[in-house]
Amino acid sequence: MGWIAEGEPKELSTHEQLVKLFEEYIEDSEKFEEKSVKQAAARARKALTNITKLAKVRRAEIQDKKNSM
Repeated sequence: MGWIAEGEPKELSTHEQLVKLFEEYIEDSEKFEEKSVKQAAARARKALTNITKLAKVRRAEIQDKKNSM
């Protein structure tokens, strides 16, 4: 049902995956901004793409739960 980040154990909830991806994004974004590491820019953009995909999954989960209440 949910999208799993590369290399992530499947037992992580969608919320936990989002938090982990955001932490990775912050780390790579800071490396790019502070140290001008070009590869970190690519990783930060990839993390943002994955966050977008996973946010859509999480939004649907929340909507489904709300509708079933």
